[in-house]
Amino acid sequence: MKQLFCILLALLAFRASAQISHPVNGVPDERHLTYALTQVQVHISADEFLSNATVLVRDGIITGIGTSISIPAGAVVLPQNGKHLYPAFIELWSGYGLPSPEGKKRRSEEHVERSDAGPFGWNMAIHPEFNAVDAFFVESSRAATLRKAGFGSVLSHGQDGIVRGTGVLLSLSDKKQQEVVLNPKAATFFSFDKGSSTQDYPASMMGSIALLRQTFFDARWYAQGGNARYMNQSLEAFNTQEKSPALFSCNDWQDILRVAKIGEEFGRKFIVYGTEDAYQRPSEIKKSGVQLILPLQLPEGWDLNDTYAARHVPLSDLMHWEAAATNAAAMYRAGVPFAFSAAGLKDVGQTIEMLRKAVDAGLPAKEAIRALTETPAKMISAENRIGSIRTGMEASFFLTNDTLFHPGNRIVQTWVQGISYDSDPYQTTDIRGKWIIQPEGFPDMQLDLKQSAPRAEGNVRIGNIPAKTIISISGSRIDLQISHPDLEESLRLNGSIFSSQDPKGMSGKGATATGTSFNWTGTYSEALRDTIKPDTLSQFTVDSLRITYPFAAFGSDSILRAETVLLTNATVWTCDKAGRIENTDVLIHQGKIIAIGQKLNSISLLPKGIVALKIDATGKHISPGIIDEHSHIAITRGVNEGTQNNTAEVRIGDVLESNDPGIYYQLAGGVTSAQLLHGSANPIGGQSAIIKLRWGNTPEGLKNLQAPGHIKFALGENVKQSNWGDSKKTRFPQTRMGVEQVYYDAFQRANEYQKNRAAWEKASASQRTKLEAFRRDLELDALVEILDGKRNITCHSYVQSEVNMLLHVADSMNFHVNTFTHILEGYKVADKIKAHGANASTFSDWWAYKFEVNDAIPYNAALLTKMGVNTGINSDDTEMGRRLNQEAAKTILYGGLSQEEALKLVTINPARMLKIDAQTGSLLQGKDADVVVWTDNPLSILAKVEMTFVDGIRYYDAERNAQLLKHTEQERARISAKLLKESGKGKKLKTPMPKRRHENHCEDEFTGELLNEEVSQ
Repeated sequence: MKQLFCILLALLAFRASAQISHPVNGVPDERHLTYALTQVQVHISADEFLSNATVLVRDGIITGIGTSISIPAGAVVLPQNGKHLYPAFIELWSGYGLPSPEGKKRRSEEHVERSDAGPFGWNMAIHPEFNAVDAFFVESSRAATLRKAGFGSVLSHGQDGIVRGTGVLLSLSDKKQQEVVLNPKAATFFSFDKGSSTQDYPASMMGSIALLRQTFFDARWYAQGGNARYMNQSLEAFNTQEKSPALFSCNDWQDILRVAKIGEEFGRKFIVYGTEDAYQRPSEIKKSGVQLILPLQLPEGWDLNDTYAARHVPLSDLMHWEAAATNAAAMYRAGVPFAFSAAGLKDVGQTIEMLRKAVDAGLPAKEAIRALTETPAKMISAENRIGSIRTGMEASFFLTNDTLFHPGNRIVQTWVQGISYDSDPYQTTDIRGKWIIQPEGFPDMQLDLKQSAPRAEGNVRIGNIPAKTIISISGSRIDLQISHPDLEESLRLNGSIFSSQDPKGMSGKGATATGTSFNWTGTYSEALRDTIKPDTLSQFTVDSLRITYPFAAFGSDSILRAETVLLTNATVWTCDKAGRIENTDVLIHQGKIIAIGQKLNSISLLPKGIVALKIDATGKHISPGIIDEHSHIAITRGVNEGTQNNTAEVRIGDVLESNDPGIYYQLAGGVTSAQLLHGSANPIGGQSAIIKLRWGNTPEGLKNLQAPGHIKFALGENVKQSNWGDSKKTRFPQTRMGVEQVYYDAFQRANEYQKNRAAWEKASASQRTKLEAFRRDLELDALVEILDGKRNITCHSYVQSEVNMLLHVADSMNFHVNTFTHILEGYKVADKIKAHGANASTFSDWWAYKFEVNDAIPYNAALLTKMGVNTGINSDDTEMGRRLNQEAAKTILYGGLSQEEALKLVTINPARMLKIDAQTGSLLQGKDADVVVWTDNPLSILAKVEMTFVDGIRYYDAERNAQLLKHTEQERARISAKLLKESGKGKKLKTPMPKRRHENHCEDEFTGELLNEEVSQ
């Protein structure tokens, strides 16, 4: 009673004089209490620890920490009896307290204009003006769930759109909205997904990237004077956020590199969220300079008991399932800064379990703790308020029975802003261990209690003989059902655990099966913790991780390197003046062709000390690598940005997919280079990417940096949406006349833009004050490059009349068409194509698959060639791309071309079209060693590729391919055995479903959903 009186006096003494702005309905309660948590093991940070310390908390702030600090008079003393105190976790990726974004809407008609009101930017996916602090509300039930998992604060943002606005840093206490805000604009958020925008643009990831880049340029223009006569609330907000921490949502490691590239261009450092596969490319991610927020979620496994269904799971998915837990450990070893996020977990209560799995996989325990405390706090410049236990910081922490990663340990209490929330109000001490149970009238029993929460686990013995035991613990109540050979009948014990007392104890009533009642007691004997072992995921650690390039079927253990090779005594097809040479050698060194000739002496031709690997190619044929002028392999999440009639701003090079197995399959067909083209959905499409098929490289590593710029134009049915259905009747143009007008209008604007840019660049600083600020336009930049001869047009075309139209427009607007691709009526206008100086890239024998190809003939390529037009055969098809040698051979039958002329259609001729013929396309001394070794004449249907070299690197080898196929099956069997073992444990696993990679085609209509499917291998 005396103690209670003293506490009341203390409460009165600490009544505050602080003012509040909100009226209170009743008597204000402004008590200022000091709490003293004593006998506590304080984990100040991941690296600092205080044993048997005291922590003082007042008004939600930590006011003291130490082992010998004085406890203020009137403080509420809370003995912790050795519990461990950790900083509360921080979640950086959350939608806590915010309305859910609207789902994607399917529209019956295309929506080009913005539908909402206000002086905002033109695109609804760009809304930096949105501030989460203006819309959030305290979600008490969700906050309670997060607190039970150890979280004390979240960074919440509107998870919708490409530029998403600012996020608010919130505490997870149940205080008023005004009190839980730690930072109203703590960070700004980005993604590649346009979200709920009802506008068509963007409909592909390359469109998202182009829109984001244009937004950066527009914001600069706006700040430099564009706002003089133009109000744009979106750009104003974007500019105010320039120095805020920037968080970017991604899908995979390739997205990380895309984000880093955008950041490098615009001087922004991004923090990337959401990549489970970063472990596949740690060195590249380290070089990119980004920080990561790694998801704690791990991929679900599959039920592989059905052998047939099991084949639906790609090997790459199996490999990822096994390796995903090593993600954080791999980043730690690479020196990549990272935080963790529990956002993807179905149950946030699994957070510590998932942390344990990361630790089991090789991540040091302190780094796991750091990744949910100090690191996320530093990422958003909040380290002075949250993330560690220090004087003056928020009193946000949690208490556990034991060290965080001790098996069976649990959170018993979480404090947020100085308010305590019990996770388990009845069991605030650890009751696991050995107990002596003494039922009156029955033998003593030993209870080994291995786990008390969230589910009870343990066993009972009488002497050395185990009993059949069922244990149930709920709060302070314990129930035991015991059957044993030494007992005539089973016993039922019901009672209470006095866990707040020391020593621990249990007591209650018991009854036999026939109803005889008795009393019983339980006494705590000793700890039983070492017998508890963690349940890890497949026991796979970062030390077990074997990275292949790529991390999929047909990957190599290391990044392949150029070889020094002497190929001897082959039939060499030079595709140059020398033609076909018998019994000839080819010497390759440092990625180049060093010499071609008979009986070459490699020792005399190579630098001193360099020894060539000699490969006998007797009876074999050697040709230049095949070049596919028109391909859509290795492109991710959309080949068409067909939402506008002119999308010259989008770039295929932004969305390369270096893990596409089509690259490997086409290497097996002798292809070494390809032009990856935008589709044919609009008159002016996107910029091309010319790649070399460097299997296992990064997206940037695929690019041929020596190739000039190219762009896709298109004519015909696709661009006027003839076959796209009744829902596609809004976008201009809808007629061939409209298509022509698009070109005239685009190049007229490009000419004016070119003049304005030149005037701005020539003007002095004082003169610029009198000019309207120049706005850089990515769409017009590409068209000006065409006018300047720096970017080459590849035009999708079929019929004679439209080819004539574009040639006339080009002559009128003073630009040049580099290549007419498809050009199935090219034989009708070969003279005009030649006069214009254009190339022709066609199919061998496609016709009648739609109306505009009804006049196609298989003699087209031969006729064009004989008219003096540089002509090639292309694929436009993933499957055809690996047998272009056979497609070229058809021109011998249809048109009577010589064998040498036929092979040139897929080697030197497309190289000339792409303006890379000085580098590749023929076998000449000094050129890139893009070389194919065939088992037979390359124009024969019997010919198979034995080796494909790109830059002197043997990316395909038939002998190695056989080994890789065998290894693929072995890996599938090995990992499948692990999954079968998991299913044997009763774990819930997914049912495999058929899944195939989407193969891109010219006419694909892309609707904005992100495509991430993989082919079954």
